[in-house]
Amino acid sequence: MNDKLALPVGTTLDRFIMRKQEDFPYATGELSQLLRDIALAAKIVNREINRAGLLDVTGAYGNQNIQGEDQQKLDVIANIRFIRALRNGGEVCAIISEEEENIIQTGNIKGKYVVAMDPLDGSSNIDVNVSIGTIFSVYRRTSDTGNEGTLEDCLQNGTRQVAAGYVIYGSSTMLVYTTGHGVNGFTYDPSLGEFFLSHPNIVTPRTGTVYSCNEGCVNSFPEGVKNYLAYCKESSYSARYIGSLVADFHRNLLKGGIYIYPSTAKSPNGKLRLMYECNSLAFIVEQAGGKATNGSQRIMELEPKELHERCPLIIGSTDMVDKVEEFLKAEVTV
Repeated sequence: MNDKLALPVGTTLDRFIMRKQEDFPYATGELSQLLRDIALAAKIVNREINRAGLLDVTGAYGNQNIQGEDQQKLDVIANIRFIRALRNGGEVCAIISEEEENIIQTGNIKGKYVVAMDPLDGSSNIDVNVSIGTIFSVYRRTSDTGNEGTLEDCLQNGTRQVAAGYVIYGSSTMLVYTTGHGVNGFTYDPSLGEFFLSHPNIVTPRTGTVYSCNEGCVNSFPEGVKNYLAYCKESSYSARYIGSLVADFHRNLLKGGIYIYPSTAKSPNGKLRLMYECNSLAFIVEQAGGKATNGSQRIMELEPKELHERCPLIIGSTDMVDKVEEFLKAEVTV
């Protein structure tokens, strides 16, 4: 038979995860199952998003989350779906979610892992059909199993992540993740209901010509950031800002660029959350050869003090992040 009549469809996420278990000498399958649970929830959320315009699941839910932000209906749906998948999977003892004030106890007291997540990033863009995403981090619990997860289990710095990733729901749905051995991307094939390896061993360019930030707030940015943006314009860089962190980060990861959300007069500690936005993406970008900083310190070395702690974020191609830090240091020494 002619092999061209039945070309291989590629490596599925499940098969890839199983093959990679040998990277973890201590693993006995729990982390692999956890990643499968996240992928399952992502498929369900993808379905809800794709039919959002046909069902009454767009628009505001009518409540605010712990951040003081108006919850969208799909925020609530995504939060429920991911919590349910992680609870039913049995590997996670506790969850931190952007949508919940306190630690979510799963009831899985023997679970070895803690997950921090933003179930639906960029939800303000839902109603206008712009790419949105899910962000997650996975940590090994530090307390003994047999009890509920503790605050100490949840408040670990980024260097202790065992996995991190994001899902982008756009023209195609992709799951990108790392377990500390490079970064790989998987594209969802809805006809088969499977994620297939489409972007193996992602390496971000060392530099780029795209910068992403909300320049509407530029007057309240630190002088060093203002000067860097002026440098970008003088260098004829392209401004690309979607307003969905996952979408902006994903583009820059693949093509080279920098994402900047600095401190502002309104948000002196930054706006993005350390535990389930900054740490997750910092782990990914570093594994892809990039860099993430708050302007003066490596993101993953920051010691968290609160579940919903905020943090400035400068992330992307290494040379571009270095240049921002140079401008910020010059501001301090002037």
